[in-house]
Amino acid sequence: MNLKHFTYEELNNAMNQFEEELGRGASAIVFKGVLASDNGKSVAVKSLDTRARENELEFKAEVSAIGRTNHRNLVQLLGFCYEGEHRILVYEFMSNGSLAGVLFGESKPNWYQRRQIALEIARGLLYLHEESSNQIIHWDIKPQNILLDDSLTARISDFGLAKLLRIDQTLTTTGIRGTKGYVAPEWFKRLPITAKVDIYSYGILLLEIIFCRKHFEAAAEDEGPMILADWAYDCYKQNKLHQLFKNNDEAMHDMKMVEKYVMIAIWCIQEDPSLRPNMKNVTLMIEGTVEVSAPPDPSSFISSIL
Repeated sequence: MNLKHFTYEELNNAMNQFEEELGRGASAIVFKGVLASDNGKSVAVKSLDTRARENELEFKAEVSAIGRTNHRNLVQLLGFCYEGEHRILVYEFMSNGSLAGVLFGESKPNWYQRRQIALEIARGLLYLHEESSNQIIHWDIKPQNILLDDSLTARISDFGLAKLLRIDQTLTTTGIRGTKGYVAPEWFKRLPITAKVDIYSYGILLLEIIFCRKHFEAAAEDEGPMILADWAYDCYKQNKLHQLFKNNDEAMHDMKMVEKYVMIAIWCIQEDPSLRPNMKNVTLMIEGTVEVSAPPDPSSFISSIL
């Protein structure tokens, strides 16, 4: 699999005593490291919390699965440390940080760049779902888990929650996985869990990419809280999508394309998972190969069974 097995001492030296932290999650911390053994190459070193660690076979299976993936829109795993209590993953370093950092920061990607990023994430997910040797569901698609390389190419990262599915397996019975706001409703409805949970998360993320707005914004003084998915659907129905932009002239002059992307996102966040397209069709719609039909109200399914 071309994965290097690092010693803990090697990684400890590379990270300069764990000095530069890049980010942290519930069960891992990511540091920047420099590999002296590889001409000073920068890497992202993910140290897993041994207390939250899953069993040994599962760790090995996950490293094995990630090690077999190879796609330009996935962050590449370079190696790992499996020594004593240490469980560490070593990834390529992404110089432009996370999509969340640029999407919601001061210097936002332009409309063309955002369209490219949306397509690149779709292609990465298509690879995980349908083109890799084993189907991999990511479970936690969100802007913090999309990293950007030197040329702002989007790369899906953090397979910490990923589970392998056998070819004949479509249902997992583990507890709810993912991040609030991006989690598909079937988790709460005891419906079958399939790759369509990633499609839902992608739909929420796509709306954030289009409008450079977070999926949820707290209440301002003169108005209530803003749930982006609800607002986007209402504005789409009323032909008022321009109201969702904040000083974005480039997108404002391309409202036909904006509407198309919003329609794709609404299809992805349908409450009924069977109505959501698969990642192949999402990708084809974004590329313009497949026409995008008018989507129904995303919440009509759940309200009809309550």
